[in-house]
Amino acid sequence: MTASLNPSQKSQKVHFIGICGVAMSAVATALWQKGYKVTGSDSGFFPPVSTHLSNLGISYYPGFHPEKMIAAHGDGQESGAPDFVVVGNAMASKNPEVEYAREHGIVIKSYPEAVGEFLVKPHSIVCTGTYGKTTTSALLAHILKHANLKPSYLIGGVTQDGSPSAAIDSGEWSVCEGDEYTTAKWDKRAKFMHYRPTHLLMTAVKWDHADVYPTEQSYFDAFKDLIALVPKSDNPHDGLVLACIDTETLPSMLADAGRNYISYGKDEKADYRYENVRESKDGILFDIVYHGKTYGIESPLLGAYNAENVTGCFAMAKEIGIAPSDITDAIKSFRGMKRRLEKRYENHVTVIDDIAHSPEKAKSVLKTLRGIYRGTITAVYEPNSGNRTPQSKPAYAEAFKGADRVVIPRLSKLKVDAANPEKTFEGDELAATIALTHPNVQYIEDDAALVESVTANCKDGDVIVFLGSHGFRGMIEETVEKVARL
Repeated sequence: MTASLNPSQKSQKVHFIGICGVAMSAVATALWQKGYKVTGSDSGFFPPVSTHLSNLGISYYPGFHPEKMIAAHGDGQESGAPDFVVVGNAMASKNPEVEYAREHGIVIKSYPEAVGEFLVKPHSIVCTGTYGKTTTSALLAHILKHANLKPSYLIGGVTQDGSPSAAIDSGEWSVCEGDEYTTAKWDKRAKFMHYRPTHLLMTAVKWDHADVYPTEQSYFDAFKDLIALVPKSDNPHDGLVLACIDTETLPSMLADAGRNYISYGKDEKADYRYENVRESKDGILFDIVYHGKTYGIESPLLGAYNAENVTGCFAMAKEIGIAPSDITDAIKSFRGMKRRLEKRYENHVTVIDDIAHSPEKAKSVLKTLRGIYRGTITAVYEPNSGNRTPQSKPAYAEAFKGADRVVIPRLSKLKVDAANPEKTFEGDELAATIALTHPNVQYIEDDAALVESVTANCKDGDVIVFLGSHGFRGMIEETVEKVARL
């Protein structure tokens, strides 16, 4: 499981077990583009990932079948076995393809291990934090590409301009989204521990993923371990921690770790301070002040909170030597991410899609929308697994006050934990939890009835926002169709 491969051996064959995830398919595509023979398997395939893989000619199949894995790399003979397999962290430890690889000496890599081996460069920027890491990693990669640094990069989402979510290029820099979730069933370390950061951009750290980190301290400790990996250097080009100081936890965490850092934020003590934020449906305008010099920023990103993300990226790019004019030009052309305040429809009624799968993230999105729109805001919310646990219930207090109405759909089925089968709650219990601090909450189990309910009686200026990491089973598309006919 620890054998090393030379990334220059481009004839090598690799099989992705769990290929349909955005990040897994992105890494698979990046290796395919470098000349590897890539195949994949998963429990199911759905657009846009399935369409993307098919268009590239990457072979995949549903289910986990060792004989198909072998056949995909040969003529049905054992000699057709892949040189290594990459395993997603959602895969069960008894997955038949994983077991076959283990029994037959095929190299097994977790997805973060593969990223660390094939994509991470000598100058490794890792963007991490409880929120904002997808946007900051995507924007930083965009800035470095604009500056012709030819970075490799990994983003845990899809950009609105259609750029790939991962790429392996020839430059000495890489940008990775630093996810704190576990690496694999056999490796409980956070994913970001594999990315060898020389440069760390920290957005904020607030307790999340209660299913993995049962206490706030355990969550903080994961980030402290990451901070310890960054080289200490007086030259920002060789090593740098850049942190937002607008939350209490980061300065104290960095002090506990004994690390110097450069700060950004709206606080007057920040090294890179943003101010004069103006927001509209078309984006944000604001200023960044650094050592008495002011830089005017124009961004098409929605939401005043994105001034913080953009400032962090500006600061990191400037510290590693990119000219401010190049940075501001790149910021102006960055349209953002799909499923991050993504407008799926905008006319008399606006339909927005956002991946906000925790009460903290939902609260932030709703606050942003309330600052931009004046009509009624209806929020359809589905949490991820970590925010369906009894431990997460206190976080729902006042989380949806930015919405006039909250609707909870039938929640996606989760795999049952045989050791603790009752640890997660369903939609009716979630609705009751939110209703403790919100006057207008409904649980609507039927998808068609939900779409009918949220689109009925819509008025000019109203907003329907879908919040959650799952795909809502086509309800977003049906909602768009209905409001377009109003």
